[in-house]
Amino acid sequence: MDPVTDEQFDAIVQEALDDVPAELMAMLDNVAFFVEDEPSADDPDLLGIYEGTPLTERGEWWGQGSLPDRITLFRGPLTRMCADAEELREEIAVTVVHEIAHHFGIEEETLHDLGWG
Repeated sequence: MDPVTDEQFDAIVQEALDDVPAELMAMLDNVAFFVEDEPSADDPDLLGIYEGTPLTERGEWWGQGSLPDRITLFRGPLTRMCADAEELREEIAVTVVHEIAHHFGIEEETLHDLGWG
């Protein structure tokens, strides 16, 4: 894929987020989306990551002063694996759904079994 500017990538991310069903996005609770250039050196091919407390693990006092959960997309691995902007948009949407599933408490193994891994 030809290099994309930060602005072009952000626009593709917005398009991909618009592709995620609105019902699914409405179910998110205190989640912020971020874009970073590269993941840690421990997992250089990581496309995205969910960091936070899944809904299934929140108690009645959760959220009192808590920062939002984070879904981070990694520009480098995503653009390297995609041939064009359309494929990139689709891969970002799949990655977002995958990370949202973690927010709902769905484990990696289950996601793989469902074809989202």
